[in-house]
Amino acid sequence: MFELTRYDGRRRVRGSVYLSIGLSLLAAMVIWVYPSFRTEIDLDQLISAYPEPILQVMGIQTMASLGGFLSFELYTFGWVILLGLYLAYSTAGTIADDVDRGRMDVLLAMPISRKRLIGERFAAVTVPVVVANIFPPIVVYVGAELINEPLAAADVIAVHLLSIPYLFACAGIGLLASVAFDRAGVAQRVALGVTFALFLSESLLTGTDAEIVGAVAPMRYYDPNAVLIEGSYDYANAVILVAMTLVFLVVAQLWFARIDID
Repeated sequence: MFELTRYDGRRRVRGSVYLSIGLSLLAAMVIWVYPSFRTEIDLDQLISAYPEPILQVMGIQTMASLGGFLSFELYTFGWVILLGLYLAYSTAGTIADDVDRGRMDVLLAMPISRKRLIGERFAAVTVPVVVANIFPPIVVYVGAELINEPLAAADVIAVHLLSIPYLFACAGIGLLASVAFDRAGVAQRVALGVTFALFLSESLLTGTDAEIVGAVAPMRYYDPNAVLIEGSYDYANAVILVAMTLVFLVVAQLWFARIDID
């Protein structure tokens, strides 16, 4: 059982570690610049200078506290956008790449159902999702202590744990694209485009009559501001993201079970 998951997971370990280290360096840089940023710049005036659409898209509420600064500079940019796009992109090659390169026939010749193949390949995404969240919270918590702007350990842990369902949902978008298109390059570009379009739709439609359209965007259900500024943990949103991921997975399994592999 789970032979494909173990195989794919092992192949993802090294890249996932590098990814986690890169995100940790980004976190360290953001924390390092915060003290001089706070003392040399009028943060309230800076925020008021941003156009309202930019504030809405980037989810900027305040930069007067380290939590608000990290929420914008690190988590909205690093987790919601970059990491979400990366997982959608990388997962989009899961099935499409094997079809594109003619390897899928070999996999389907194994005594394994198509649904199980999709499930096991998708389960390997657990490696980058989890590993990417191992080192950064340590850097964030220790870095905040070093600059005398301590953050609650529970908040730091929560902002990373609550990102896991969000990242799986983004990966689910990539999985659907991987099944829908038999060219890896096309699947990856579609996954990137759809994920970014969902981010923009959620950001720009919030507070408008078309706000309901953004309900399909995973970004609606992961809010670093609520955790780091307000200390609020919305577990209901995490459940919605888990349900969304399961829907993506089941649809991908049903779709793949019915298509012909050329």
